[in-house]
Amino acid sequence: MVISLLLLFPPPSSFFVTVMSILSCVSLANGGFMEAKGKHMQYSKFFNVSNKPNDQLIKLPSRTGMLIVYTPALLAGLSYSAIFPYRDLRIVMLVSVLTIHFFKRVNEVLFVHKYSGSMALDAAISIGLSYTISAMTMIYAQYLSREFREPAIDLKYIGIALFLIGIVGSFYHHNILSNLRKKGDREYRLPKGGLFDLVICPHYLFEIVEFIGVSCIAQTTYTFSFTLGTMFYLTGRSYATQEWYRSKFGESFNKDVKALIPYTF
Repeated sequence: MVISLLLLFPPPSSFFVTVMSILSCVSLANGGFMEAKGKHMQYSKFFNVSNKPNDQLIKLPSRTGMLIVYTPALLAGLSYSAIFPYRDLRIVMLVSVLTIHFFKRVNEVLFVHKYSGSMALDAAISIGLSYTISAMTMIYAQYLSREFREPAIDLKYIGIALFLIGIVGSFYHHNILSNLRKKGDREYRLPKGGLFDLVICPHYLFEIVEFIGVSCIAQTTYTFSFTLGTMFYLTGRSYATQEWYRSKFGESFNKDVKALIPYTF
């Protein structure tokens, strides 16, 4: 309790933000648990690993699906000025890093990633809504926090440093993944280079670092709850990816490569 008072703004008297703080963390953590149990969101390599027959799914090209995932959240960040004209430095920093994050993701979809498969429409819509609502709730919770005194320990500049480390590391490893394939190539290959020699999903690890940075910038209960849920989800997705690589590549897969955290997990 004392630590939270030092690090966080008091929770705002908003029923919506309170419910979203709980719902975001619990739903993302449950999503990570389901990923680890083999019940996957229908995108990327797990599109064909489903309990639901593919002929019952409305399919989109993967690039189109991922644009549906990221573009609404990007537009939400860009529309901040019209919705919340209050110009507090911490809000400006929060909106800026969220907008940069989703701008990067949209540009990676358009110019970096090489797609060969499909994505379920319902997955694209549900993930896109989740990102958009979460981004807007982060901004709204920050707006409400203006009524309170700043936390005793200011983390926003540490947050900027962590965000930059995370976004650069994520982009670097996404480029490694992209360069594994030539144009028209549909085969998956074991990635090498960077932290891929130590963990299966370093891009997820750096995305977690990004959102820890966002949480340090915001220092609100909702943003930390969302980040905690994101950590659970990406941990589950990393574990599922590790199992997928083991089943696909067999003895070629280095069993010493961890799922998410070097030398640990």
